[in-house]
Amino acid sequence: MSSIYYQPYECPIGKVRLRASDEGLLALEHWNQQEQLPDSWVASDSHPILLQARSELDEYFALKRQVFSTPLAPIGTAFQRRVWDALLDIPFGETCSYSDIANAIGNPKAVRAVGLANGKNPLSIFIPCHRVIGKNGKLTGYAGGISIKETLLRLEGEPELF
Repeated sequence: MSSIYYQPYECPIGKVRLRASDEGLLALEHWNQQEQLPDSWVASDSHPILLQARSELDEYFALKRQVFSTPLAPIGTAFQRRVWDALLDIPFGETCSYSDIANAIGNPKAVRAVGLANGKNPLSIFIPCHRVIGKNGKLTGYAGGISIKETLLRLEGEPELF
């Protein structure tokens, strides 16, 4: 793999860290996910993928973007990647359940595994895991915390959930 580039990004949900390679965006890390930086990572204010990700996030938070086009390069198992691909099909402003995602990937009994894969999504917002809620309509876990999940869903126009 090529070098890993990163930069902080301050946004309405707090300070996150964007991480990319030359292949695509690798991660959007919430404040509570940010570990010590390896010496091999390169701080960059000019990497094109990081610049595109920042620009698209600015548009998203300004309600001028509903779909992202930043190249994504999440690292995960084949199963996790299938789940993450299914998350990309959840439209802006809509939600679904873990059971819906399990059905979408053709494995209706894998609801718990879908939940675990959802929790390992390294590209929240870009891969909209915040749009997955419990079958009972309740908000369930989110890497950045339930309050951030609620903020993102409200931003996308889902106030009836609360």
